Amino acid sequence: MTGEHPPVYPPATWRLLVHGPADGATNMAVDHAILDAVVEGASLPTLRFYDWSPPCLSLGRSQTLSEIDLAACQAAGVDIVRRPTGGRSILHCDELTYSVTLPQTDPRSEGGVVEGYRRLSEGLLAGLHRLGVPAVQAVGVHTPGQDPTAACFEVPSAYEIAVAGRKLVGSAQWRARGGVLQHGTLPLCGDLTRVVDYLSLTDADREAQRCRLHLQALTLEEALGRILPFDRVVEALVTGFAQALNLALVPAELAPAERAWSVELKDRIYAALDWTARL
Repeated sequence: MTGEHPPVYPPATWRLLVHGPADGATNMAVDHAILDAVVEGASLPTLRFYDWSPPCLSLGRSQTLSEIDLAACQAAGVDIVRRPTGGRSILHCDELTYSVTLPQTDPRSEGGVVEGYRRLSEGLLAGLHRLGVPAVQAVGVHTPGQDPTAACFEVPSAYEIAVAGRKLVGSAQWRARGGVLQHGTLPLCGDLTRVVDYLSLTDADREAQRCRLHLQALTLEEALGRILPFDRVVEALVTGFAQALNLALVPAELAPAERAWSVELKDRIYAALDWTARL
């Protein structure tokens, strides 16, 4: 089990940020602003936890907007945002989201995207084990001839976190200008198949995908048989990251420059139709 052996990384000090709910464009802009600050050497590598309000459907960087049922989102009051990272659609609701931002030169991000997933996932895994979740790093599966769907949680990718073969944590990574941003979502409770209601599908395809999601993904509530509060899960994950990656995590706030830059990034990119509808 992760965390039972001495850390293989040199000790490091990272910043810890815990933020309350924010809209999708704000959340993505803050992650982007942190990445820029870390790349410039203005901020320490950062572990951040946050939530979303109102509920938001996020698209991967290269996903087409045509896969989303815009009318259904508008009718339900669900925001839409495009992430800077890749992957497929996620409905951010009843969840905890994490982000890790660090230089590519850090040994915890060595070896490219897939190896970086493996290394950073050790922190997630250690934290979940502290909660009693029998989680493992997924090998990654894909049925030959099966096209990927618009929903992120249908199939675990390599080194994402799964329980009994069902995906629990979905993550994505962006490497830019010598920095690494990895963020991902841990559903705490609720119905994961709700995302299907906001995808552009026929009724038959919607029902089929709902059934697949039910079989292939789960929430933390399902994994444990009870609901844990956001703060309790954050506490466990903080300890897991610290132990598995040999970190001293220092609670802090966004720097004023990061906050100002995130506001500009939100207006210029993440809340702008040109970015959301770019594909």
